This record gives sequence, C-alpha cells and structure tokens, in this order.
Amino acid sequence: MAKKNIHVSGVDEVPLPKRNIEIVERKGIGHPDSVADALSEEVSKALCRMYLKEYGHVLHHNTDETQIAAGRSAPRFGGGAIIDPSYILLVGRATTDIAVGKDIKSLPCKPTALAAARRYLDKTFPNLDSKSEVILDAKMGMGSDDLTGVYKASGHLANDTSFGVGYAPYSITDKLVLKTEEYINGRLKKKLPESGQDVKVMASRIGNKITLTVACAMVDRYLDDASAYKSAVEQLYDATLDNALKIIGSQKLDVDLYVNTGDDYKRKVYYLTCTGMSQEMGDDGSVGRGNRCNGLITPYRPMSMEATSGKNPITHIGKIYNIMSKLVADDVAKNVGGDAEIRVRILSQIGKPISEPLAASVDIVTADASANPKLPKWKEEAETIASDWLDNIDKITELIINGEVRTF
Repeated sequence: MAKKNIHVSGVDEVPLPKRNIEIVERKGIGHPDSVADALSEEVSKALCRMYLKEYGHVLHHNTDETQIAAGRSAPRFGGGAIIDPSYILLVGRATTDIAVGKDIKSLPCKPTALAAARRYLDKTFPNLDSKSEVILDAKMGMGSDDLTGVYKASGHLANDTSFGVGYAPYSITDKLVLKTEEYINGRLKKKLPESGQDVKVMASRIGNKITLTVACAMVDRYLDDASAYKSAVEQLYDATLDNALKIIGSQKLDVDLYVNTGDDYKRKVYYLTCTGMSQEMGDDGSVGRGNRCNGLITPYRPMSMEATSGKNPITHIGKIYNIMSKLVADDVAKNVGGDAEIRVRILSQIGKPISEPLAASVDIVTADASANPKLPKWKEEAETIASDWLDNIDKITELIINGEVRTF
C-alpha cells in the first residue's frame, strides 16, 4: 500500500462552538453566486452522463467559470416586468472531439451544457421564464494538452497542486443558518409563495445569543400592495422564528431574528422582485464566491478559496479533496464524539496519484487534547478513516456524479 502521508494531531484549543463569538453565512439557492455554482455543477454532471453514454467513461472537462451579468427589471405590486434579461455565460473546458480508430468523433458538449442549465433554471425557479428573461450562452473549448494528459494517465493523477479543507461537526449556529435557508426555500414555499428563492442568511453568535439576519427577495405578482408586502414579511418572520426555535430545541440560546432590514416603509423601499432573484437587477454572480462545499461560509473555520462546483470529479483536487476533507472530518467526529472539533486539510501535487496526497492533516481539537488518555486511540482511528477514504477515492467521484454530495 502506498504511503498516504497522513498526520493526525491533538490540538489543545477551545473548539469554536465553545468560544464567545461565531459568524456563519449561507447564500441561498437563488443568490446569483449560488446560481452560478449550481449551473456549473449541473453542466459538469450532464457532461459526465453524456461522456459515459457516448464513450464509456468520463472525459476531461472543467466547467467552473460560469458568470452571471445582472439584468434590469421594473418590479411593482401586482406584477412588474423584466426590462433587460440577465445574461448567463457557461464557460469551461471540455473534451469536444475524440479519436475513434482513424476517425474523429465530435461530441455535443455545448448543447448538453445549455440543456442542463435550462432544466435547472426551470425546475428551481418557478417565477423565472428562462426562455425570455435569461440569455443563456456557452463557450467551451478543449482543455490544455498537459492537463488532458494528466487526466488520461492511468491511476488518475492530480491536475493541480492544491488543497481541500473540511471540518466537523456542524455547530448549532451552522445548523441554524443552513436549515433556515433550506426551510425558506423548501417547506415554506407552499405556504408563502410570495417569498422568492434569493435568500441570504447570516448568523452572529455572541455567547448564548444568536442574531439571525435574513434577506429574502419577495415576488411582486403575489403582492397587491404595500400592506400585502408587510403582511408577507411578517408571516416570513413568524414562520422562520418558529422553525429556528425548533432547530435550537432545548439548548440554552436566545435568538433575535431580523428580516429584510434594508426595507424602509416610510420611503417606500421594499425588497421587491419580479422573479424572486436579485440577478434580475443589480446583482452579478460568479462560481466560487459563495458557499463552500459544506453549504456555508464560515470565517472562523478553516476554508479553501477553491471553487468546488463545476470542476471535473475525476482528477480535480479543488473538488475531490474539498469534498473528501468534509467526509473524513464527519467520520472522525462521529468516532471522537463529545465537543471535539475536527479539522482536515489535504494537499496534492500535480501529476501525482490523487490517492497519495503530499500531506493529509487531521486535527482533533479539544481544550485538553494532549492530556486526554483517549487521544492515541482517536489518532489511530482518524488515520484509518483518512486512509480508507484515500484508498476508495473513486467513491467520491460516484457521489459527485450521482448528486449525493453538495458542492455549495
């Protein structure tokens, strides 16, 4: 068995959930950055399926450069109009031609990408007419010879010298932010269709007090006037607070909730949109500017700046190691239990097997790690878990292609 370069350490430090302050953010599925992430990932998965069907295995591609340029809209109570569609550009590298014997076979990469993107928009955003309110474009060319060569090599070699980062378990603040956005963009929609998909959730925990701030684009066609808008926001507040208290349960935490704090009723300023998405006017979007692959933005935790969505799931470390770091951290945290915080960082070297990182670090963070008699056992178990994931790294690829892990 090849050496895995796994290093497990006990770190004498107070885990973040027990510290005095914590900040956590999530950009919801309708935020332009999340839309860019989602479209990049949908295109990648569609290309994977097309390659498997046409060629029997996934070919080289990276579709992690989607850009969204905001349009212009004129929302008004009762229903406004899109004046200028937003523009979405699917940018990436893909294997567009392959040799079959003496012939060259061209593959339908652009049509596959455009169809996948439109399917996602139609499925996810019921108030958006993707045919008339979005201009969808694709620019995809062949990848560079060196990276394509690395991709084709046996054993799957890393296409970059890069690293992935993950931590576990989620703190209550993490859970609150993630589940709040999922609730507003999930079950609440049947009760409150006035709420759009562009939802941003920010939480600040200071001691035992959490301040939860929610920004939610409201959809004009469901709101007859300012009174209806205020009523919808109040309903959103009540439902979200009730859900937050259920998430917190019996934990001794106080929650202050704020919704659409940018509104100014006296000046007739409302977060009103035609589509429930701010990209219709004013907000651009790019891949990798939003949530990490655990669904959150966590400035008090270790994070990679690498975009996860859209990268190929075979050799691209920026995707594979970020997702695997989270999975390793999850498994180690389950073993260790208690209040320990697990931090995982995995580093690759371009051209080397992805199953043999240059360094894989697992930190077990507790206030008394070095003095804990269980530390040697925890370290042994953590090394085994990390090694098992590296030995079965193809499982990461399967999870990604099948859509069983989040990338944003």
